[in-house]
Amino acid sequence: MSYEIVCGIETHVELSTNSKIFCSCPVSFGKASNTNVCPICLGLPGTLPHFNEKVLDYAIMAGLATNCEISDELSFDRKNYFYPDLPKGFQITQHHNPLCKNGYIELSSGKKIRINHIHIEEDAGKLIHKDGKTFIDYNRSGIPLIEIVSEPDISSPDEALEYVKKLQHLMQYLGISDCKMQEGSLRCDINVSVKKAGDKELNTKTEIKNINSTSFIAKAIEQEAARQIEVLENGKGVISETRRYNELTQETESMRKKEKASDYRYFKEPDLPTIKISLQKVTSVKKLIPENPDLKINRYIDEFKLSKSQAATLAKYKNVADYFETACENIKNKNFVANFITSQIFSMFNTESEKQKFKVHISALDLNKLMKFLDNKETSQHLAKTIFNQMIETKKSFDEIITTVNTSLLDENATEKLCLEAVEKNQKAFSDYKSGREKAIDTLLSYVVKESNGKVDIDLAKKFFSGYEIY
Repeated sequence: MSYEIVCGIETHVELSTNSKIFCSCPVSFGKASNTNVCPICLGLPGTLPHFNEKVLDYAIMAGLATNCEISDELSFDRKNYFYPDLPKGFQITQHHNPLCKNGYIELSSGKKIRINHIHIEEDAGKLIHKDGKTFIDYNRSGIPLIEIVSEPDISSPDEALEYVKKLQHLMQYLGISDCKMQEGSLRCDINVSVKKAGDKELNTKTEIKNINSTSFIAKAIEQEAARQIEVLENGKGVISETRRYNELTQETESMRKKEKASDYRYFKEPDLPTIKISLQKVTSVKKLIPENPDLKINRYIDEFKLSKSQAATLAKYKNVADYFETACENIKNKNFVANFITSQIFSMFNTESEKQKFKVHISALDLNKLMKFLDNKETSQHLAKTIFNQMIETKKSFDEIITTVNTSLLDENATEKLCLEAVEKNQKAFSDYKSGREKAIDTLLSYVVKESNGKVDIDLAKKFFSGYEIY
């Protein structure tokens, strides 16, 4: 019998504010346990929360970027439950009136995964299990979160993975979270059920809690769906429960019976007032939202004439995209700039994290000056790389370096003479090139670049080589 997978995902995103949501304790990862704490985030009696407005700005940005409607007021509720990492015995969250509603994320297939809502809440502490004992670190307690809750529109592990990666990329692009799953700043709870192909009615779902790696998302869904299908095929019913994914056994394991909303006894948070959200507030936040990365990729392809892969590489990180666009100003051939960034600059970085930070001491304006030289054929690509390397090594500006380098190119007659010499000394490569092997021209170009010390116009050399005939 054929079955279909049905998934909805609750994505928890820690916001990169300077301080926590209801107190002034700093938000930072990796500090000594229980050092970023105060009476408020420790839930000591008599303490009162005070709301961090930056959290509201970031949550509105997330809502607008995911095509949500923004509520005209912000109110909080108490979610009551006991767990050691929750010192107050309740979590301040939004239940009755989430800030953002009715949005969507569009996948590469064109399918839209609907977002039911996005709400704000505080994070809990962290339990550390070691040597048969459990320790509690409250540094994370009170860090601001948004929870992005999708509808059960996801039909496969691949769709789930793409959805989470798109959310991760978007939140990073907005600058509201680093979304590092290995540090817990992005975590997923995945609701999984299966149904017979063609059935309209959904079956009982289970929740896989706290998936903290994109590599485990597809595996957890595949395994849990297979488990549920086996249960149904054996004539039994799926139990509504919370499960965890064990990365060692690559199986899901039961944690506890699934709670219902009534179990949490939600009621309005009495210590925080309702905040009215004006249209002016939403409009001012909207101005802070950068261009959507998918739209940016399309613009790079259509307007800048970049390849799809190159456009995607440059648009992947906002710091890189901003640098690229500044370096591109008044440059006719944007490919010069794109190639320099993705080859010369990216070669300086060893990790994706370094690319994301994109700390390079050559300013975008200096690269722009160098690219104008190249764009106006005042120098060659080879010499441009030489100048660039000198800027890197000496940490001098373009204006300082250019006075020490002879950038003049060979004239047309000298270039043709060198091209004829290249043909004479590389006849097989020339013959291969004229026979249709396009890559063979690289041998000829390498010869003229080397013999001219990089002072040859490559485009002019190519024109000569393409015009010659075999005799």
